[in-house]
Amino acid sequence: MDYMFETGFLGTRAPFFMDFVLIMVGLLPLLALGAIYMAKIKSYKLHATSQSIIFVVSVIVVSYFEYGVRAGGGFEKFMEGSNTSHNYALYVLIFHIAVALISLIIWVRTIWKARKAEKNGTLPGSASLAHKKAGQLTFIGIFMTAFTGIWVYVLLFIY
Repeated sequence: MDYMFETGFLGTRAPFFMDFVLIMVGLLPLLALGAIYMAKIKSYKLHATSQSIIFVVSVIVVSYFEYGVRAGGGFEKFMEGSNTSHNYALYVLIFHIAVALISLIIWVRTIWKARKAEKNGTLPGSASLAHKKAGQLTFIGIFMTAFTGIWVYVLLFIY
């Protein structure tokens, strides 16, 4: 797994794994929009399958990221070489983590309730409006997680 800590491919000080995760995080809202589009065109099975795949891949990518951060020395190590104020970067990181955790909880709840409603025969149907609202909230969380994750990357490896 030494490759993880080699120089990344985006031309910054970031290691490979950070660049890889940045690309995945940047694509996440677009992938989620694609899955949402499947629901809009009433391709509900494809919508459910794609949302589940995106969720599972996201959990795998976050696990890869967490391993890399821990093995790579943590926040303090990645702050080395940054011209950003330590406290500012730490506050942004804490904000990112809070947004990501809240988003994860909302996303899990949305998937869980959708599967339950589907089994009960209320999705599509009477549970559709609630599911749509939960999906919109989930998307906002995914977008905010991506935005704040990119923000942290910029602070650590570009400034």
